[in-house]
Parts: sequence; structure tokens; C-alpha cells
Amino acid sequence: MKNIPLFFYLLIMSLPASAQDYLNIITFNIRYDNPRDSLNAWQYRKDHAASQILFHEAHIVGVQEALYSQVIELGKRLPRYEYVGVGRTDGKQEGEFSAIFFDTRRLVSLQSATFWLSEHPDSTGSRGWDANLPRIVTWAKFRDKKTGLKFFAFNTHFDHIGEIARRESALLLLKKIKAIAGSDPVIVTGDFNSLPTDEPIVKITAADDPLRLTDSKKVSAAPHYGPNGTFTGFEQKEVRNQPIDYIFTKNRVKVLQHATLSQSWEGRFSSDHFPVFARVAIK
Repeated sequence: MKNIPLFFYLLIMSLPASAQDYLNIITFNIRYDNPRDSLNAWQYRKDHAASQILFHEAHIVGVQEALYSQVIELGKRLPRYEYVGVGRTDGKQEGEFSAIFFDTRRLVSLQSATFWLSEHPDSTGSRGWDANLPRIVTWAKFRDKKTGLKFFAFNTHFDHIGEIARRESALLLLKKIKAIAGSDPVIVTGDFNSLPTDEPIVKITAADDPLRLTDSKKVSAAPHYGPNGTFTGFEQKEVRNQPIDYIFTKNRVKVLQHATLSQSWEGRFSSDHFPVFARVAIK
């Protein structure tokens, strides 16, 4: 031990007990099934989307814009995964899902539910403030079979029109996370339709707010890999050099790696958003 420099000793001690104790997290707006997307339509993308999830060995995937048929088709391509979530319109199968897929070889779902981003979060199908559409948060409590540790995952998609709705959704999300998860470790995935300097993200990560979340990209032990921007609109590069898709953490979650996954197939992408990846360790 005396021959190991102090820096490397501290680095070793900061790593998880086992290299396999980490969890791979992906947030993925898969773009709703719109036949008008022509060659970018879901039927041409679904295999690519599934292959990204499988290749990166994701333990948790928060998807946005997924219609029920897409949830089912994606599930068929992810045979060891199950999902939790409901449609935002009727709380069943109608409307877009913010579903959470999880690897059943590693995780057990202990509890799950969905609430609406509105003044009445328990009211199915409710639309909040100036939002154009109903918006939801799906959450689940998991137990890691390998470590025995329990943690919560939240997945959401903020409104693309309502500025007030995005701000109030951010505040409601923070309050709900505290009420549901307490002091347990938390991972939050989502398309927030907000840049890092926009009000919703500023409020979510405010240093003086005890309810705040941490942007996993900013605290990753390894430097960020890949583009900074996450929305492409199916163009050949990201629209801007800043993200609107994020993975946030709270309460004893160490971020080991962070990346934006920009793989393409003959110049075409798996979605109009790049998936965002984080490797984390629950401490």
C-alpha cells in the first residue's frame, strides 16, 4: 500500500466495490409514431432504438413520446426488460407514455405510479397552467438484486409550448420527488424542452434549494463524451450545442460517465433526439 501514490489510492477508494455495481441509465425521446415522418417513421427506427439500449446494456431507460404500440414493440425487442407507465390521456393506454423500462435480471420494481404535471396532479388527463398538452411523470421504486440497495427513478416530458407550465412543472417535480422518495437515492430522466440556462433547469438545479437535483453531466467523474446538443429534428447534426434531454440525480448517486449517443445508420438516426447515457453507482 505504501508504494501506491496517494492520488491513485483515493481514486481507487472512490470507485464502487465492484465494477459491476454500476447502473447504466438512458433517457430517450423515441419520437411518437408518425407515418408522415416518411423514411424516419418508427417502423424504420425501432430496431435501431432497441439496439442502442441493448448495446449500452442499459439497466433503466426512461422513454418519452412513446405511444402504447411503440411501448409494446420496443418491449418485444428488449426481451429481458419490463416497463412501468401509463398513457397520459386516460391513465391506461391512450396518449403518450413516459414509461420506464428496466432490466429484470438486475432490478425488481417494488412500487410505481404516475402523476400529472398540473394543478391537480392526481387528476387523470389534467393539463396544467398554459401547457398545450397533458404532461406526466412516471416513477418507480427499485431494488438492485446485486447490491440490495433501493432507489427511485422518475421519468418525464415537459410541455413544448407553455413557459409557465415548464416552470411550474419543475417546481412540482422537486416537491413530488421529496414527498415520494424522501432521502433515498433518486435518478431522474426526461425531455425537459429547456436549455441549461432556461428557468426550469435553473430552478431544478438551484444551489440554494434543498430540493434541488444535480445534472449528471456536470458531476461525471469522466469527461462528457459526444455532442452537447440532444435534439436533431432528424437533421444530420444537432439543432443547437446545448441539451434539452437530461439525467439528474439526488442523494448518494455517484456519476461515473456521461455521454450523448449519436450513432447513425446510413445517415439516419434512431430518433429526432439523441439518447443520453449515464453510468452511476448508488452509494
